[in-house]
Amino acid sequence: MAFKSSITRLFARSPVRPLQQHMDRVQSCVQELEPFFEAVAAGNLARATEIQKDIAVRENAADDLKHKLRGRLPRGLLMPMSREQVLEVLTMQDKIANMARDIAGVVVGREMKLPPPLAEPLALFVRRCVETSAQAREVVDELDELVEAGFRGGAVERVENMIDALHQIERETDKLERRLRRSLFAIEADYPPVDVIFWYRIIDWIGEIADLGERVGNRLQLMLAR
Repeated sequence: MAFKSSITRLFARSPVRPLQQHMDRVQSCVQELEPFFEAVAAGNLARATEIQKDIAVRENAADDLKHKLRGRLPRGLLMPMSREQVLEVLTMQDKIANMARDIAGVVVGREMKLPPPLAEPLALFVRRCVETSAQAREVVDELDELVEAGFRGGAVERVENMIDALHQIERETDKLERRLRRSLFAIEADYPPVDVIFWYRIIDWIGEIADLGERVGNRLQLMLAR
């Protein structure tokens, strides 16, 4: 009975489930960028502001969970992953949520208006970047299976395939970003220079969400290579 109690306490301290819960909250922030930019494209500042506030609330919830996980993470994990590896993944996830919050905050704060020629390529770009983050979440969701399998066997192959798919999606976002930049370059002389500069910055930040999602996958891939 005492042995069973010790094992129960050991798994109760596992960081895997809190890490997965954190990524769920991160994705809840990121997925709001699609309706957010739909509102921006429609010139609906009130709706965009409402979504921006919701993103901020979701990011705060993710932040609270991040602090709890960091505070409770034991120094010695009896698992096939180190404390440092867990913290690296957590940091990447945290940056994704922060980026979603910052993007929405700047667009609303400056009351940015989307040039009509950018509406379609921006929508495609945002959707694919959100999908990159969603794929990273799917990979993180497999962590408990990997731990149970001791990072061996079929679970590893399945996750490696998921990470390969993540890389492919991220490469597609790079192509969409280049297309979007070309569209902005073609019309930049027709808009105030400061507005153009900020749209280039927003495009960079949206692309960073996809990059960070890929980095989450990269860190989990390092665990598989142990």
